[in-house]
Amino acid sequence: MDAPSTRSARRRTGRIPSGEGEVEPSPDAVLIRRTLAEIAPVADRVTSYFYALVFTGHPEVRGMFPVAMDTQRDRLLKALLTAAEHIDDPDVLGPYLRRLGTGHRKYGTVAAHYPAVGEALLGALARYAELTWGPETEAAWVRAYTAMSQIMIDAASEDEFKAPAWWHAEVVSHDLRTSDIAVLTVRTDQPYPFVAGQYTSLETPWWPRVWRHYSFASAPRADGLLSFHVKAVPAGWVSNALVRHARPGDVLRLGPPAGSMVVDHTTDNGMLCLGGGTGIAPIKALIEDVAEHGERRPMEVFFGARSDHDLYDKDTLLGLQRSHPWLSVRPVIGGGLDGQLPQAVGEHGPWRSYDAFISGPPAMIRSGVDALKRIGIPGERIRYDAVEELAGVGG
Repeated sequence: MDAPSTRSARRRTGRIPSGEGEVEPSPDAVLIRRTLAEIAPVADRVTSYFYALVFTGHPEVRGMFPVAMDTQRDRLLKALLTAAEHIDDPDVLGPYLRRLGTGHRKYGTVAAHYPAVGEALLGALARYAELTWGPETEAAWVRAYTAMSQIMIDAASEDEFKAPAWWHAEVVSHDLRTSDIAVLTVRTDQPYPFVAGQYTSLETPWWPRVWRHYSFASAPRADGLLSFHVKAVPAGWVSNALVRHARPGDVLRLGPPAGSMVVDHTTDNGMLCLGGGTGIAPIKALIEDVAEHGERRPMEVFFGARSDHDLYDKDTLLGLQRSHPWLSVRPVIGGGLDGQLPQAVGEHGPWRSYDAFISGPPAMIRSGVDALKRIGIPGERIRYDAVEELAGVGG
């Protein structure tokens, strides 16, 4: 017979050991994943129907969303489906849902909104998962959504006592480095706690309720100023507004900090950092963080761009290299950045004793993670943030 602690752990996780190194999914997880597989080919229709149910059934919540929904219409549903997919993995699901719960405070979300979203979610799934939907599947989704929404509600409630829903941030400088890249420095209306390597969500006055993620380009500073590197991308509402219209005196809004690409100061492992384009911003913050802690661990930085013109922060990085003998900066130039930068890393090393950090376009991160694993860096020592939330990837 299992010890009570073992049985309770299984109830918490919903996971049953089926052999050494293997875990059998819970019955609810099996039903949920069948539903997800069925709706995957018609995800766009599911999303449209989901929001139609939300807005027709509860028109009062329409004002919480952007006027034009096309830029981020699938984010809420995608977050819920992502969470459901990991229903058996509390180590992943718990932190993910707590971040969602606290992050949604900036939209004005309150506990009373969650039932409306749950109704729309079940309605959309029932409409488009005709083959897998039934009483058992519906019950599994009800249990999953009830548990997930409670974690989010509790996280938001706890966060109310520690932090505001958002911070106002006045632009104090706007440095146009190239025709489409700007470095913005802002001052928040109250202290903003974050860790080097993290990112935030940012809203401009030109596009209310449209939020995009940007990494902090420096470690926390004594004067409290925050910096961001922004590249204007085609059809990017927020990025183009920040690069082409923002000026000193304009006031932005920031959500809470997020991200796990941070330095572990309990180890002296070497650090291998890959930054592509404006993805060099959090890498620069990591350099400052290591320097401020007085560490002398080796730090190798590869800074990639498609042309020398796009190495907009090269002089700053090379200046840091001259100041810190433990730091090495290698600019990498060439087309096809998603393959060029990892290839350059492979020509140096060995890297088996290093922790790796990757920031940049999604394709570069995907190829970079694969390349680093091939040259011997364990996956658990490769740090990056989810591509859909990376700074500058959206608009």
